[in-house]
Amino acid sequence: MVRIHTQDAPAAIGPYSQAIKTGGMVFTSGQIALDPATGDLVAGGIAEQTERICENLKAVLTAAGSSLEKTVKTTCFLADMADFSAFNEVYGRYFSEKPARSCVAVKALPKGALAEIEVIALA
Repeated sequence: MVRIHTQDAPAAIGPYSQAIKTGGMVFTSGQIALDPATGDLVAGGIAEQTERICENLKAVLTAAGSSLEKTVKTTCFLADMADFSAFNEVYGRYFSEKPARSCVAVKALPKGALAEIEVIALA
């Protein structure tokens, strides 16, 4: 088991790793729209936040020797299902291989984020 950490994605805001690589798989922790340089939530709405989340995931997967194209499953959390269409528009540009996915609404996300995504990918 290998813990993954890259400066190209935000540092964990709690007692967890950005990702774990084990058994030919990569399991990322959920990413919210934090700017890796500042640790602050990016400005804007769901489109801007989803873009930052996907860039953060891309950086973590790259550090683990994987990629968005090798993603087999995502779990997506939205603070408001009214954002579903706008979220999907950005998400679809990054996850063009159409991995399996769950997407649920939650009451709240860390730091007031509008969305969070976690990934399971092939290493």
